[in-house]
Amino acid sequence: MRTLFLISILIFSLKAQEINIAVAANVSYAIEELKSAFNLEYPEIDVRVTLGSSGKLTAQIRNGAPYGLFMSANMRYPQALYDDNLTLTRPVVYAQGTLALFSVHEQNLSLSRLEDEHIRRIAIANPKTAPYGMATAEALRKVDLYERIKPKFVFGESIAQTLAYAVTATDVGIIAKSSLYGERMQAYREGKNWVSIDTSLYSPINQGIVLLRYAKDEPAYRTFYDFVLSEKAQRILKAYGYIVK
Repeated sequence: MRTLFLISILIFSLKAQEINIAVAANVSYAIEELKSAFNLEYPEIDVRVTLGSSGKLTAQIRNGAPYGLFMSANMRYPQALYDDNLTLTRPVVYAQGTLALFSVHEQNLSLSRLEDEHIRRIAIANPKTAPYGMATAEALRKVDLYERIKPKFVFGESIAQTLAYAVTATDVGIIAKSSLYGERMQAYREGKNWVSIDTSLYSPINQGIVLLRYAKDEPAYRTFYDFVLSEKAQRILKAYGYIVK
């Protein structure tokens, strides 16, 4: 009886490990599969995820939010946290994001057609708060479109909100390509509902991961950090449209 009691205590203690991580909105489509794969190896660790724009998550971290790991949509925000001594590690790239032009309506999609009269509203992520918005603005400026179509923009505060607008409220949207591999987007077809945007039009969206100071006394954060950089996790991210090593 005493042995069974000790085993039950041990199982409870193993299951009690809980980690809180901050994750950029574009990773919301892949994070559940990443968590599932992680828990096959580490069932004792419960990963709690807070999603949001990288800028807003960074502000929360600066204000003491209890996150031990940050998966950003670019390197700028984790680098800023590192520079301010709020991290345990230097930021490293875990994946490279890409952009796609999307519409729920089948049509001949291209950036050059965004000036067409039938396209009245265009969803893009806010360049001030979302790294994918910065990349979108850069691509549109590269083809001399940004200022000309700016009145059509409907800004999402994160790339996830931008996708929601593109599906429900606008004619087209410039979204994270990774979102198109989620279960809810499987009905939309490449070449009909979406096309990739030439990666030469914008700077690489190098997405950074960093361990935060809150993780200092909890090794489970390092375990998840190492997993995200592992070959298994990289294969998952690649399946969601990311560029990986």
